[in-house]
Parts: sequence; structure tokens; C-alpha cells
Amino acid sequence: MRIQDKVIVITGGASGLGFATARFMLDKGARVAIFDLNAEAGERAVAELERERCLFVQTDVSNEESVQQAIAATMERFGAVHVCINCAALPSPCKVLGKDGKATPLARFAQVTAVNVNGVFNVMSRCAEEMAKNDPEAGEERGVIINISSGAAYEAQIGQCAYAASKAALLGLNMPAARELGDVGIRVNAIAPGLFLTPMVQTLDEKIVNALKAQIEAPRRLGDMREFAHACAFIIENAYLNAETIRLDAASRLRAR
Repeated sequence: MRIQDKVIVITGGASGLGFATARFMLDKGARVAIFDLNAEAGERAVAELERERCLFVQTDVSNEESVQQAIAATMERFGAVHVCINCAALPSPCKVLGKDGKATPLARFAQVTAVNVNGVFNVMSRCAEEMAKNDPEAGEERGVIINISSGAAYEAQIGQCAYAASKAALLGLNMPAARELGDVGIRVNAIAPGLFLTPMVQTLDEKIVNALKAQIEAPRRLGDMREFAHACAFIIENAYLNAETIRLDAASRLRAR
């Protein structure tokens, strides 16, 4: 699918990898709808980007009504949805047992999965409903969905029980969703990113950053956010890529701690 003039929904698009991807897609001629819960960051993002081709909607991805309103606002502004990139996620720590040896409250686990699993399904299903109405490009494609998993889906660290489970769930979502939606011309893929030089990482102490770099194989550096955005563009543009997960991590594997 060509990116030029397409409408791309990006959840979590007001900061980090989502924002970098929004900028990248705008530079390639797309129109972008940013769904993010942080209103201040969202307004700041739109002010920094091209307002004419960029829309921000404050959105709680775990809430059906909120997502419905965000999709409606996107359709009113741009008239279509062609691509959905689900970057929004909660990285909240969660162990099986707390420091006191007691079981972690289910609510803490459920808070993460509500955003990272339910929220992804909520947005992708609503986007797919609109994608199915598009005229097929080259007689094949009506839409592309990219769900953002994580290296933690494979080798998670201690304390990442909820996050790892939620990101692994997205790997399982790929195949059945791709098989179902393929009949209407929608592809579904995922990216499992490793360690990237996001604004949050840039605020860390140099010793911590060096410790992170030590876990990376080659190239031995943190990922450039534009490399993540480029991977999203590759998935969009390659019509034969479907039901796959791309590990974008410089061959790094997370250690237990």
C-alpha cells in the first residue's frame, strides 16, 4: 500500500515511538490521526507537526465509547482509515508475588492488559470496520494493521509478568486476525522492538544507558526511533507481508534482571 495521502491512526502517537512514526508518515505524505490519553502531549505534538494533515483526539483505548468517538472524529476530518498502528501501552511492573510474599492484586495485572490487549483489539477492530469500506488499492488492499509487541514477549525480565503476557498476546493475535481480515483486503502484522533511544531513555543516567547498551549485540547502540518508523513503513508498503512479527532489536535478548 502506498503511504502518500493515506490516513494513518497511531495510538500513543503523542510521544516516543508513536510520535516519531507520526512525523515519519507525515514526511511521506500521509495524513495522521493521533489517539492518546495525554491531552497536553497530544496538543503539543500536533503543534509541532503539520496541523493541516494531523489530528489529535484524546482517547482511552481501553474504553469502547472513547475509541468510537475518536474514529468518528477521524472519519469526519479525513473521510477514511487506511492504516492502524497500535503503539499505546502501559509498561507497569508486576510480579506474581509482592515484596511481602503476598499475591499481587489482580487489578494491577488487569490494568495492564486492559490497555495492552483489550485496547489494541478495541482500536484495530474499529479501524478494520472502516478499512473494509475502502476501495481496494491495486485490486488487493483496503487496510494495514500494525500491532506493537515487544522483546519482552519472548524473554521478559523479572517484574514484567503483566507486560510480557500482554505483548505475547499480540503475537497470538496476528495469524487469526490476518486470516479473517484477509478476505476483505486487510493485512495484520506486528513489530517487537528492543531498546530504543526514546525521550524517556534520554533522561536516564549515563551509567544506566551504558548498561542497556551492554545488552545489545550489533550494532551495539540503542535504536534510532526513525528506524522503528521505517519498519512500520516497510510493513505498509510490502503487500506480501502478512501475519508476521518483526523483531527489531539488533539481536539483543533481555536478561532476567
